[in-house]
Amino acid sequence: MGELPFPFPVVRWQGDRVVLIDQTLLPGRLEYRHCATIPELCAAIGELAVRGAPAIGVAAGYGLVLSWSLAMAETDDQQVMRARFEADRQALAGTRPTAVNLFWALDRMRSRAAALWEHGEEPEAVLAGLLAEANGILAEDIAMCRAMGRAGQELLSDGATVLTHCNAGGLATGGYGTAVGVIYAAREAGKRIAVFADETRPLLQGARLTAWELVNQGIQVTVLCEGAAASALRGGLVDAVITGADRIAANGDTANKIGTYPLAVLARRHQVPFYVAAPASTFDGATASGRDIPIEMRDPEEVRNWCGVASVPQGAAAWNPAFDVTPHELVTAFITEHGVVRPPFPAALMGG
Repeated sequence: MGELPFPFPVVRWQGDRVVLIDQTLLPGRLEYRHCATIPELCAAIGELAVRGAPAIGVAAGYGLVLSWSLAMAETDDQQVMRARFEADRQALAGTRPTAVNLFWALDRMRSRAAALWEHGEEPEAVLAGLLAEANGILAEDIAMCRAMGRAGQELLSDGATVLTHCNAGGLATGGYGTAVGVIYAAREAGKRIAVFADETRPLLQGARLTAWELVNQGIQVTVLCEGAAASALRGGLVDAVITGADRIAANGDTANKIGTYPLAVLARRHQVPFYVAAPASTFDGATASGRDIPIEMRDPEEVRNWCGVASVPQGAAAWNPAFDVTPHELVTAFITEHGVVRPPFPAALMGG
């Protein structure tokens, strides 16, 4: 093993602040960012210091613990405290529009707070209840990912090679992983699994994060440019493609990191199974199809520059959608904590 225990301590509550691995510094440095205010946490989410739909949900849960803790330190007026809590909830909700886990976690925390307020709990008891709820979100995420991994590893044979995109490992979750969690579970089942990790441009989450995780955990990993994936698939070097997801519509259309859709097309062309691994919190029964999923547009400078070095000439425009949508018919199956499923989804995934 490497620098970190497993599951990875990606996000945690530390007394009076949210502490998270600063993923913008990997793989060069493993450092933690301390967020003692809501603006600091919002910036960490927006800057991708913490990223990955489940991890963002965990961070948001602890963010509302932080909100109430700060309100308690500033006033005794519970109406003012509640107003601040709601304002902070809205601020956190505005950080990333595509990942549905963010809104799921914020709604869950708000419901917990409302129940505590309705029972007339003192502020200290509300804080304890909110912290218990946020801890529950984290613990449940790890348990869900482990269950998902156990279900998904059944799809992989000993000696298989998996192609993955972006980072859907421990760093993107509570510490275990969705797509990469399937690989960890396969290893725990005694299987030898090798991985091709797409670089994932423009911010290289596959090269920087997935490869770092897998090296840290002693799993064979080879990094490739997205443009090389077609040749790897055509050459028979890949047995399965597994990605995570940021939102899955009711019909199975899936939003994930930009570049996922062409992988699904290539996998279909070369008859390689394409799996999506995601927990129930990523399934959005209120969104009918991928046409209704909002796609976050990020700063074009992420494309124009890398680490302060210009990669695009002055005068050239850049288009930088953070996600694309893979049509459900290109997904072989969905790997969830409820097992391997296909549309129409069971009620457990749709909030029923």
